[in-house]
Amino acid sequence: MTVKRPEPAPVQQSRKTTFIEGITTPRYNHHTAADVGSRNVNISRNITRSSANLENAQSWQFKYAQLLDVPVEDVLNHKLYNFIEEWWGTPYRMGGKTRDGIDCSGFVNMLVNTVFQLSLAGNSVQLYNAVQKRVSARDLHEGDLVFFKIHHRRISHVGIYLENDKFVHASTSAGVMISDLKEPYWKRYFAGGGRL
Repeated sequence: MTVKRPEPAPVQQSRKTTFIEGITTPRYNHHTAADVGSRNVNISRNITRSSANLENAQSWQFKYAQLLDVPVEDVLNHKLYNFIEEWWGTPYRMGGKTRDGIDCSGFVNMLVNTVFQLSLAGNSVQLYNAVQKRVSARDLHEGDLVFFKIHHRRISHVGIYLENDKFVHASTSAGVMISDLKEPYWKRYFAGGGRL
């Protein structure tokens, strides 16, 4: 009769499992609910205000953050960007005030009246004369007007400042769009900013 010998016991492995890049974790969790309750466990300690805002950001915020080259968390004025979105790409038409065509002052007047609830009317020269305070390029804030003298000695174009040197306007070439004050063309003709 043959006696069957028991198989040798497996060699006890380390109590830690090693993962990629040397990250280790205990193999068995000996903590009880009481242990966790006795420690100050704050799972939100690594969540910052900006990361929480980023997680809750809307698609329009990502779009305009990219166009303005700013953090998503900085794009907050839903009413302003929704208005821009509705008019985006509307062709330029001198004297126009509809989605079939709009000129620069018509667009600015409509935006200021709708978004900022300020009564505003007039062409670019009249708007330039209506501002209460002249503002340099470095002191511009969202909603300020930006003025240009394009091939004229007088003001001939107007837009609305957004942020990071970007402004929205109705351009003759592409209609309602966002441009950059640092672009050589706009830098050359920039005549100043104005605050209502």
